[in-house]
Amino acid sequence: MKKSVVIVLAIVAVIAVILCSAGISSYNGFVQKEEALKTAQSEISVQLQRRADLIPNFVETVKGYSDYEQETLTAVIEARSKVAAATGAEEQATANAQLDSAIDIWVNAVTEAYPELKADKQYIALQDELAGTENRIAIARKDYNTAAQTYNKSVRTFPGSIFAGIFGFGQVEYFEADASANNVPQVDFN
Repeated sequence: MKKSVVIVLAIVAVIAVILCSAGISSYNGFVQKEEALKTAQSEISVQLQRRADLIPNFVETVKGYSDYEQETLTAVIEARSKVAAATGAEEQATANAQLDSAIDIWVNAVTEAYPELKADKQYIALQDELAGTENRIAIARKDYNTAAQTYNKSVRTFPGSIFAGIFGFGQVEYFEADASANNVPQVDFN
């Protein structure tokens, strides 16, 4: 009788050790994936801030050529402020879409009204900087979505879903383009 109790206790102890190890391993995996997600989110923020920091230089360059339309410039400045204040992926996506729209309207209006601006070296350099920053933003969004996918898979798949529920880890949102991004922009070379 004593021998069977010892065997049962040993089996229960081994199972407890295995479950604890699995729980610790799962928890640490979730933390690592969550940190990778935060790093990717931070990179998006850095690139959005980089673009927001370039906008005043762009504005100053254009000021030298025009009595630019105050309303569209105000929209760019307000949208820039919203991007700087945005915190989460969804909030950043919305603010970024508003800034993209405001910049497109403003730049198109100014370059149509002042064609000599297109030849200005500083203007061209700033356009290149903005284009490079847009590429960096796109890459940062892709990296964030890849990290979000990895994290969400680990939270949703078995047995990770059990430990995710126990430890309070939930799914995260992907960085998605605004619905207006589906609209094809109008390009006019006249």
